[in-house]
Amino acid sequence: MGYREQWLETEGAAFPGKTYTEVVLEPAFNEAKTNLLGPMMAINKAHLIMLEKQQLVSTDEAKQIAKAIRSIDPEALRQASYTGQFEDLFFQVEHQMLEHAGDIAGNLHLARSRNDMGISIYRMVLREKLIVTLTSALKLNEQLLLFAKDHTDTLMIGYTHTQQAQPTTLSHYFMAVVDSLNRDIRRMMASFTNCNRSSMGAAALTTSGFAISREQMMELLAFDELIDNSYDAIGGADYLGEVATAVQLAAINLGRVVQDMLLWCTQEFGALKVAAPYVQISSIMPQKRNPVSFEHMRALLSSCVGNTNTVLSMIHNTPFGDIVDTEDDMQPYAWRSLDIMDKMYRLFAAVIGTMEVNKEVLRERTKGSFATVTELADTLVRTDGLSFRKAHHIVSDVVKLSLAQGLAANEITLFIVNESAQCHIGRDSSLSEETLREALDPVHFVEIRSLPGGPSPKEINRMIDIRMNQHHAHVHWLGQAQSKIEQALQHLDQVILEWSGS
Repeated sequence: MGYREQWLETEGAAFPGKTYTEVVLEPAFNEAKTNLLGPMMAINKAHLIMLEKQQLVSTDEAKQIAKAIRSIDPEALRQASYTGQFEDLFFQVEHQMLEHAGDIAGNLHLARSRNDMGISIYRMVLREKLIVTLTSALKLNEQLLLFAKDHTDTLMIGYTHTQQAQPTTLSHYFMAVVDSLNRDIRRMMASFTNCNRSSMGAAALTTSGFAISREQMMELLAFDELIDNSYDAIGGADYLGEVATAVQLAAINLGRVVQDMLLWCTQEFGALKVAAPYVQISSIMPQKRNPVSFEHMRALLSSCVGNTNTVLSMIHNTPFGDIVDTEDDMQPYAWRSLDIMDKMYRLFAAVIGTMEVNKEVLRERTKGSFATVTELADTLVRTDGLSFRKAHHIVSDVVKLSLAQGLAANEITLFIVNESAQCHIGRDSSLSEETLREALDPVHFVEIRSLPGGPSPKEINRMIDIRMNQHHAHVHWLGQAQSKIEQALQHLDQVILEWSGS
């Protein structure tokens, strides 16, 4: 027996081959029955309603087909295993309807293809998962705003290049996180808008000679727009790339914050204490409180980036048209990335909402830090009419002299300032003891930085109010999008139920 005959004996001589089934068809079937069945049945219902309205099937025929649609048991299909009797879930569903209604059920596929149908299914799944992820993102956004509201006066040192830079507040930091998250939310909202467009009626790629209504299909399935060009409808995959890119940036942005949280939880930093439900102990070291919730977030957010990279890589260098690279094998990576972001948003909100902040440690560290000395240089500019660069040189030497004497920033004396001033401008500064103490006070530093976006409590509260209004607008937008889809699907069910006489 030759090797070809040996292969055919092992794999089988007819479709589907054993290994092809194991590697491609069975995994695709399992994903489809879990994620695609609902949208597939919704499209069947909508297409039937449209065909009847366009008088392409009679009302009696529509009722027979409606009964066939109602005969499908979704739960039984979700429990089914792949047998190879049918190529995929689509043909298995079609076979069951033909068995129930006879050949007339075949008219349900009039003027449509698995191409336009498949793309619409994928878009419907993605929009649902985007809604779930956006819901969790908005809940996190609200929690962060509440947290920021509680910490407008929580002093801390701001860092640049991982080094102490200037005094700020914990609220100022978390409002930056809010703004980053809001950009992620807006990007996902934009990707939802471009995703929620209907391919139905494009058929294989050139539409159909039958007088169907693409507009009716769009409305029945709660799509916001029609993909105008029928070739673009089945060939364009950038809706996937846009979702993947938006999610990838969201994962990267949240991961950077998680990295800071882990640092701030260390005993050396001493700023945060994660609540008991989100820490684990050591099996050998009794003193350990490991903030593993943040560690898991960091790892899972990286896996999310990996999934989105897979989506983009699988689209890259594919032909511009209907191609399997953007279909069953790739779609689950997009779904998983959204599922991970949903979970990470929910977990991050829970941890932030329950953790404790050591305000006193942060305040004392800020008071003793040389992070305040930018304001000392600014004060010399105001009191002595110096250029900022000259004032910068004076204060730089003040820091060196103070460190050499083992002094903290709040222990800097007027004598040291004037000693440095003599070296650079040949005279004492015009500072008084009171002015010096004020210049080195981190509370004063924060309060006078009240320009738009600054850390002063007044400015932070202004930003919180604006962001809360934006939050409510986003929640309203999401609620409308979700309600439109739910109402459309309910309408489909109602019509099919009436036609089937059930």
